[in-house]
Amino acid sequence: MFDSIKKMFSAEDEPVNTTGKPDISREKSAELYAKAQTYFPGGVNSPVRAFKSVYGTPLFIQKGDGSHIWDADGNEFIDYCCSWGPLILGHNNAKVREKVIEVMQHGMSFGAPTALENELAELILKNNKFIEKIRFVSSGTEAVMSAIRLARGYTKRDKILKFEGCYHGHADALLVKAGSGLVTFGETSSAGVPKSVADETIVVALNDKEALTKAFDEFKDQIAAVIIEPVPANNGLLLQEKEYLQYLRDICTQNGTMLIFDEVISGFRVGFEGAAGYYQIKPDIITYGKIIGGGMPVGAYGSSATIMSNISPEGSVYQAGTLSGNPVAMGAGIAQLSELLRMGFYRDLNNKTQEFVEAIQRFATARNYKFKVFGIGSIFWFAFTDKEYIRKAEDIDASSMEKFKKFHRELLNRGIYLGPSGYEVGFISSAHTKTDLEKTKRAIFDSLDLVFNSK
Repeated sequence: MFDSIKKMFSAEDEPVNTTGKPDISREKSAELYAKAQTYFPGGVNSPVRAFKSVYGTPLFIQKGDGSHIWDADGNEFIDYCCSWGPLILGHNNAKVREKVIEVMQHGMSFGAPTALENELAELILKNNKFIEKIRFVSSGTEAVMSAIRLARGYTKRDKILKFEGCYHGHADALLVKAGSGLVTFGETSSAGVPKSVADETIVVALNDKEALTKAFDEFKDQIAAVIIEPVPANNGLLLQEKEYLQYLRDICTQNGTMLIFDEVISGFRVGFEGAAGYYQIKPDIITYGKIIGGGMPVGAYGSSATIMSNISPEGSVYQAGTLSGNPVAMGAGIAQLSELLRMGFYRDLNNKTQEFVEAIQRFATARNYKFKVFGIGSIFWFAFTDKEYIRKAEDIDASSMEKFKKFHRELLNRGIYLGPSGYEVGFISSAHTKTDLEKTKRAIFDSLDLVFNSK
């Protein structure tokens, strides 16, 4: 997966012939990007922002409100990236904003406990039966890194098992890819990751019981944890069947291995209890991301009280963070999660997304386009394929990304913003109105016609 991402970022920009709408102006964004390239590697502070897998220069966003964003050139878009998922209430939500302002009037960071940490933790734990204690950190990557250390400390084992096509942040032990063969030690997928670190990570394919069973047979009593995105959404939307996830739960239990659900994307998205609640499967540790801070830099990991008692200062597994439990992020999280607990919130949001997904699929099917829309909760993914299901990374046709490239450009020209990669999923927020969704559907229909019918 990581190799495919690197390949996308090295792609050359090239013109496209289209009978679609004229290209939006990017003059100011281009100027800002040129200046950014003198400051940052590749001109960005996170690789996918470089727009290397789509047409044109990156858009520099100036403002967001509700379901809309505006770039430095004044172009307005209906946004389906939503800061890569956390903005489930949309941009600049009034209740979140007001809570942030209220908290900031008393200071922005203390490096000491505040009552806000207690309040947000109580809000989460009282409404999530899958965890009993939680630890706040500053990012999803940090949450995953800490969860793996906890699993190793608790089991007194070193090896971990991950799945090809799942992304868990940029910690060394997880920047690995599968080698050849059914079960392999991970091969480093980034320079700077020592082979000795990668050798502690086993990589198998998703949705493959035989590979999973073989891994546990080969490395009996050595695997500290299996980590999976229960809703794999970083390399397409590779939806797994509940039966497979239950098999994973059972084999971990049988082997004394901890099961980690990486819910940095799915947590609080598919429901308040995330994928654990959606599938009614209890992992040993769950990690969460920025959605619990209303989009502010924050993450968390949680487990049973017994397992969490191994974390310092109560136990011997060390993990710390000066900005962990930052009061501004805690306040934003309290405001956002309180809204998510409102009666009918997820029902309404998920129904809205389902209607959107089904309408687009009906159009594509009627036109006999090789195009599928996959969805769960308020997450969707556009794939240029005729496959009914895509459950493994290897089942994604890399050549189809050329069609996405054209599709993305046509949508931008029609005021629709998707993440700048065909491997990325989209998100719908409660701020997306019926008018927004109808306009988006029309733009998608027109763009698909151009992609499939232009030479």
